[in-house]
Amino acid sequence: MTFEQDKKRILEKIGKADKPDKSFKGSIDKQILPLINLINSKKNYYTTSSCAGRIIFVRTIKKKEPNAFLFMTHEKTSFDEIKNALKKIKNKEVWFKQEPCILHVCCKTIKDAQDLVNKAKLSGWKKSAIIASSRRVVCELLSTEVISLPLVKNKLLVDDNYIKILVKEANFNLEKVGKKIEKFYLLVSSNK
Repeated sequence: MTFEQDKKRILEKIGKADKPDKSFKGSIDKQILPLINLINSKKNYYTTSSCAGRIIFVRTIKKKEPNAFLFMTHEKTSFDEIKNALKKIKNKEVWFKQEPCILHVCCKTIKDAQDLVNKAKLSGWKKSAIIASSRRVVCELLSTEVISLPLVKNKLLVDDNYIKILVKEANFNLEKVGKKIEKFYLLVSSNK
């Protein structure tokens, strides 16, 4: 299959933000959708997966499964929202995570991939790299804003003051992620 055929096939599957996709959320995050649309409009690129960054509670599990996520938001959150979510948790071990934006982009050539990685790194997406195989060239573009810690181990491990600090830091990180998405959008749209 040619790059163009593969791009057409994948983009037909991805569809629009209001169409369900294979992610646990079921749709593309609105914060990253303009960037995805821009990249997909370029002839030498197409996206295969994305996340605009998120705050989650996740059960400790051996493999990915849909019910592993006990709380998830791709927006800034509040102390009250987190406390309400914690009241519903019945699991013995739960982690709090704030994860960065991530984007996978298929590229027509290694040069195209390197150009995109360079723009991502200039935008602050420091953990960006090229993954090449005999079938295709993919960029994994990843920012670095991360918080990951145990929250529940048979009981809540932290007090309200600590939760307030977590919420503040996680929200701050999501703001930084949003700015990096905007900066990357500007660099990709500049065609330099």
